[in-house]
Amino acid sequence: MRNVCTLILLLVFALPAAAQQARQMPQPDERYKADVMLVVAHPDDEGAATPYLARAIDEGKRVAVVYTTRGSSGANEVGSEQAGALGEIREIEARRANAFLGITNVWFLNGKDTASQNVLQSLANWGHGESLQELVQLVRLTRPEVILTFLPGTFVGEDHGDHQAAGVLATEAFDLAGDPTVFPEQVAGPTRRLEIFLENLRPWQAKKIYYFADADHEDIFRGLGPEYPVKDISKSSKHAYWRMALDAFRLHETQAKSFVDSIANMNDAQLEKLATSDWGDLQHFVRGRSLVGGSLTGGIFDGITPDAVAFAPPERAPRSESPTLSAELGGPWSFYDDFRRAHGLQKLPHPEPPEIALQYGTTLVIPIWLRNPVAAPQTITLSVVLPTGWTAQSGAETLLLGPKQVASTRMEIELPPAPADGKKKELQEVTINAESEGKSIGVIKIRVELRKRALPE
Repeated sequence: MRNVCTLILLLVFALPAAAQQARQMPQPDERYKADVMLVVAHPDDEGAATPYLARAIDEGKRVAVVYTTRGSSGANEVGSEQAGALGEIREIEARRANAFLGITNVWFLNGKDTASQNVLQSLANWGHGESLQELVQLVRLTRPEVILTFLPGTFVGEDHGDHQAAGVLATEAFDLAGDPTVFPEQVAGPTRRLEIFLENLRPWQAKKIYYFADADHEDIFRGLGPEYPVKDISKSSKHAYWRMALDAFRLHETQAKSFVDSIANMNDAQLEKLATSDWGDLQHFVRGRSLVGGSLTGGIFDGITPDAVAFAPPERAPRSESPTLSAELGGPWSFYDDFRRAHGLQKLPHPEPPEIALQYGTTLVIPIWLRNPVAAPQTITLSVVLPTGWTAQSGAETLLLGPKQVASTRMEIELPPAPADGKKKELQEVTINAESEGKSIGVIKIRVELRKRALPE
C-alpha cells in the first residue's frame, strides 16, 4: 500500500512538469517577407522595372517597393495641389499602380524631391544618414533575396539626381543591413515591456543586387546581366508584360494625364509600338553583386535558395593617391569613383570620358580637386580647350596650393544658345589642362550633350 501511495504522489507532482510545454518564440512577420525589393526615387519610377515585376509575381515571387521620396516637386496635370499635398496624392497613385500589378507592400521614405543631376545634392537634401537608416530598417523588416534599383552613376539621359541617390542608398543598404553593428538599435531586443526604442529586427544580408540604367546610350550595359522579353504573355492576366506595365502607369495621372488621354483611342498594335519604344523588346539589368555565384547573364533568381546567407561586406579597393601634385575631376564623378571602390563595384559600367547632358544657354560647372602631397607650396595653372561658341566665365587661372593641402575649385563655362536650325549636335568635349612649373599634372575631360531641355546640373 505504501508503494502505491508513493507512486500516486510522484505522478501528481510530475504531471504539471510533463504538461508544461516550451514557449514558442515569435518569428518575423511573414506577411512582409519579400523575394524582390525595388528601390526607386519617385512615384512612377517603378515603371522602369514593372514588366519584370509582373513576371516575377507570375513566378510566385513576393515583391516590395520602396520610394525614397513622394515626388512632391513633380507636375500636376489633374488638379491645383502642389508641394506636400501633391506628394500625398502621388503616394496614393503609386499604391494604386502597384496594387494593379498585385503589389501591396509599398513603403515611402521621407526624402525631399530634388530636381538636379547632382546626386550629392539629393543625398544632402534627403538627410543621407536618416534615409539610409530607414532603408536598412526596411531591408531587415522585409528580408529581400534580391534588390533592384537605379544604376548609380552620371550618364547622358534623364540622369535625375534622385534616381542616382536611390541607387546609392540601395547599394549601401545591401552592404550594411547584414552588419549587426550598423544601426544596432534596430537589432536589439526589448529589455522591458512596451519597449518603444529597440526594434528586435534581425540583421539581413540580401543575396544579389541588380541595376537598371537611367541613360540614353545603353550599349555599355549590354551583356552585364539578365534580360527579359517584355512581349511575353502573363500567365495570370493573359496580357503581355508591357501591357500590364503600361496599364499600371496610367494610374499616375498627376504626372501623365495628357499622355493617358493621348493613348486612350490607340489600338493594341499602336500601344505595343509605343510601349516597346520606351522599354524596348528586352528589359536589361546589370548585375552589381551576387553572394551566391551564378552566371553574369543568368536569371535574377539563379542560385538563390531559401537559406539565409552570412553577412558579406564588400572588398574595398584602396584609392591610389598620387605621390606628386595632381588635379582631377571632382563632384559626383569623383564621388562615384570612390563609391565603386568602396562597394566592390569596379566592374560597373561608366562612360570614359565622363559625360552629362545640359540645356542650351546655361552654365557648365566643372568641379576640380587639387592635391599637393609635398611639404612646400605649389603653383598650379588651369587652362581650358572649348568647342566653338563656348566661353570660360571663371576658373582658368593660376592658384597657390599650400603644403600638404587638398583643395577644391571649379571652372564655369557659358554654353551657347540653341541653334536656329534646331539640329541636335553630337557630344562635344571640354578639356582642362593643369600645369605646374611648365609640366602637366593632370588632364580633365568631360563630354557634354546640349539639349533644348535638361535638368539643371
